[in-house]
Amino acid sequence: MSLGSSCSTIIALSAWLLLFLLLCGDVLPVANGDLGPKNRTLWAEQEVQKLKIIRAHLKRITKPAIRTIQSSHGEIIDCVLFHHQPAFDHPLLKGNRPMDPPERPKRHDQLGMVLENFQPWRGSGRSCPEGTVPIRRTMEQDVLRAGSFRRFGKKMKKYFRRDTSNDGHEHAIGYVTGAQYYGAKANINVWAPQVANPDEFSLSQIWVISGSFGDDLNTIEAGWQVSPELYGDNYPRFFTYWTNDAYQTSGCYNLLCSGFVQTDSRIALGAAISPTSSYNGGQFDISLLIWK
Repeated sequence: MSLGSSCSTIIALSAWLLLFLLLCGDVLPVANGDLGPKNRTLWAEQEVQKLKIIRAHLKRITKPAIRTIQSSHGEIIDCVLFHHQPAFDHPLLKGNRPMDPPERPKRHDQLGMVLENFQPWRGSGRSCPEGTVPIRRTMEQDVLRAGSFRRFGKKMKKYFRRDTSNDGHEHAIGYVTGAQYYGAKANINVWAPQVANPDEFSLSQIWVISGSFGDDLNTIEAGWQVSPELYGDNYPRFFTYWTNDAYQTSGCYNLLCSGFVQTDSRIALGAAISPTSSYNGGQFDISLLIWK
């Protein structure tokens, strides 16, 4: 085969073909268009601007830490003063002073529901001081994995239906409806499934909703999830989520936007859960309680 006017060598092996393309790249057209000096400069400027936006966002959500803890699972936990957490950046909460934790429903003990080894960052007696909340630090690569700054930390609306649909999203739901409810509780078995692709996820959650599955959907969600895109690994992690407009503009995972107020200093949203269940082996679960 003849490849280009400046190189006429007949190449038999694909490995040599690859080498040829690398050596003669200056005289061959680029499949994605002409990446000449002007286009390369434009691309570089766009990348620089993208990083500036990401770093400005990280500066807003990364609050000053009283103490920093490095987890055995690779995450960094910042102990942030309660009233400095991202929730108080919300216009309706800005300027508010710390609030007391909500009173638990009757017959639910305040301390008995939290295990000390629920999350690895609490290992070896590590903890956040009183008056602070633990926040998993968001890194630059976390935002870059999302592919879009606006998409980072948010669920895609198309994935959430109460009925099954043939869109690649497989799920099973058990639910109750038709009466007045002031709370719900779930014991959820914790596993560490291996997802096939970086942009896929697996989760198990309790999901309290109001409205239809149209634009009026409101949800409060909590459970565990394995999401390489969001967290960069395959560890199951404790998460929360909320939305009041069907995932269009409001809400996010954990503390990645303002609105959700954390009061507990012992549990970090987005942090890994350990131990996990195994087939024909030990079984481990978490208890989740949502109430009004």
